[in-house]
Amino acid sequence: MTARRLLAAALLALAVFAPAAARAHTMSESHSAWRVQGKSIRLIFTLPELEAKRLAKDNEETATDAEIAGYLAPKVYASVEDQACPAPREPRAVAAAPGYRRFEFQFECPTADGITLHSEAFLDLVPTHVNFAQIETGDGKFTEQLLTTDRKDLPVGGESAESPLQNAGFFEYIRLGIMHIFTGPDHQSFLLGLVLISKRLRDLVFVITGFTLGHSVTLALTVTGVLRPHAEYIDALIGLTIALIAAENISLASGRPRVVAAAAGGLLIAMAFGGLLGFGGLPVPLTLGAGIFAASYVMFSSELADAGRFRLLVTLIFGLIHGFGFASDLLEMKLPTGRLAELLVGFNLGVEIGQLTLVFAALGFVYLLKRLRWTLPRDIVTDFGAAALAGIGLFWFASRAYS
Repeated sequence: MTARRLLAAALLALAVFAPAAARAHTMSESHSAWRVQGKSIRLIFTLPELEAKRLAKDNEETATDAEIAGYLAPKVYASVEDQACPAPREPRAVAAAPGYRRFEFQFECPTADGITLHSEAFLDLVPTHVNFAQIETGDGKFTEQLLTTDRKDLPVGGESAESPLQNAGFFEYIRLGIMHIFTGPDHQSFLLGLVLISKRLRDLVFVITGFTLGHSVTLALTVTGVLRPHAEYIDALIGLTIALIAAENISLASGRPRVVAAAAGGLLIAMAFGGLLGFGGLPVPLTLGAGIFAASYVMFSSELADAGRFRLLVTLIFGLIHGFGFASDLLEMKLPTGRLAELLVGFNLGVEIGQLTLVFAALGFVYLLKRLRWTLPRDIVTDFGAAALAGIGLFWFASRAYS
């Protein structure tokens, strides 16, 4: 494949996967803090003002506290054996930070055994709504869970409420990290892009090191509650990292970094302007910043005689994004209180084992083909691989940003 044809294929992929016809919605989320003391439950439900506006009547800019409380009451509750626990008093609005609304609920269940917490608030309005639930029990146990359209109930107490990770051994945490890589096609695609762009073993060491440092930092910060990124943003940005690694490959192969930079940056900037016009997608500042970064990244990498150390920095940034993706999957489980350090070390070790296994398997496969003389020239393999990864990465980015 000539450089000109490669560039044309990449630009065609940009056009095919452009999200112009995709439908959008606004990200939607809330937070619930449940304190369970025996059979008494206190709930603080917090929602951004954006969610309050969804409940406004036609002639109102936003919903009143009474309207929000009336909406939440039948959708947020505790139950025992499928029977809702009585509420001694009506939910009431309490003080909240600017831009948010908070409501307090009280429930008195007939027994402390078999209590289940339930939330389906806003799912009828936005099916992708996510509620970040925190549950604290009287014995000091603290767990976190994401409540979504697929998981609306949280059991409290008993074996059903036990974290699947609570009694797991260290090697189970390692296995979890390994399987996260082996079952994650987006992470596998990113690793393949790193292999394609690394012409020497030293270059590969640099990029793997940067990626490892990045995802280790954000995984730890997210699981321990220091940061809470929006999962939908992260999933889209992971797709973008794959496309950008492919774009660098295409830029180097075609010798046209300005054209590739203009195409990558221009697409993202166009998406940002689409957001200003109401076509949805990721937040405009995020998309605009990604466009500027994409164009700068492609241009700067093409000017370096030895880009190995530069890619260490870049893959560290990309690793930060992938680390958020790792953490979002862990947060769907009830994290084991008191064992977070052990979980993080084991899971990270498993991720490293998984990604190194894939990298060395790919290198071993290439070596075997070379020994058998079944290989194509590296340039051809890199060109086709980069074009395929660009299309896949753009498809994931666009579909996740607009879904």
